[in-house]
Amino acid sequence: MKKVDRKENRARRHSRIRKHIAGTPERARLCVMVSNKHIYVQLVDDEKGVTLAAVSSSGKDGVGKKNAEGAKLLGKRLAEIAHEIGVKNVVFDRGGYKYHGRVKAIADAVREAGFNF
Repeated sequence: MKKVDRKENRARRHSRIRKHIAGTPERARLCVMVSNKHIYVQLVDDEKGVTLAAVSSSGKDGVGKKNAEGAKLLGKRLAEIAHEIGVKNVVFDRGGYKYHGRVKAIADAVREAGFNF
């Protein structure tokens, strides 16, 4: 009997999601990575292979909170940066995580800032 590996299962779910979504210059991919310590959110243009903007709960943009409230602040901060660089539409990449808690808080904050996805 094979042991259940959570990381492997999440990576498998993420690869299934990534088959169907990709970021373009007009519609960037908003990808989320959640660890036990931090939350990372970035906008990616997959055609050029470039990260357009990134925020995390750790770096200088760090909000110090790693819960849903902190995720909401990160979503708002990323939306501000995206408006500055001219990105208006995004496609949401939940990274294989459930659309719940911190991941949902990020998506809701970005939607409240006026983004379509």
